[in-house]
Amino acid sequence: MANEWGPLGALAGEWESDKGGLDTAFSHSQGKVLGTPYLEKCTMKPFGPVDNGSQHLYGLDYRSAMWRGDEENPFHTEVGYWLWDAATGEILKGFVVPRGITTLAGGIAAADATEFTLKAAMGGAQYGIGENTYLAQNASTLSYEVTITLGEDTWSYDEVTILKMKEFDEPFPHTDHNTLRRVG
Repeated sequence: MANEWGPLGALAGEWESDKGGLDTAFSHSQGKVLGTPYLEKCTMKPFGPVDNGSQHLYGLDYRSAMWRGDEENPFHTEVGYWLWDAATGEILKGFVVPRGITTLAGGIAAADATEFTLKAAMGGAQYGIGENTYLAQNASTLSYEVTITLGEDTWSYDEVTILKMKEFDEPFPHTDHNTLRRVG
């Protein structure tokens, strides 16, 4: 893809993983922390420019879904946008999870970067997290961090979401790791 998308250009397309993903989270049904393999499908469609005055953003409209084992319905879905500002090197990932969470994570990277990290925090001035009342009381998201590594027709992520959960005295790190391969 053209340089307008910076490092995001390598992510345009359709992606799948096999059961290589690993979700490490608290299982309410089993009352303990489990590491669960998952399958993932993701589409990223390029668009742009989007102009904010003198700022010109290029982006990817994305949808992602994850399934454990033979489940018919995904246990996790996301919809949102990845955005690139070539003038500043800023990368943004804005997304919504249908549990009542919205996140705008951001970071800085070179146009030819093959690895970059995005962060957000509850109450963050630029990069923040919003959540519904139930989650704020029972499993509040304190921070989100994802590191993306780009390969040849693959990309990987390592994600850590720090939660304040009533089941734990200390903040709990919910982690997700996966590698996706281009299928279209």
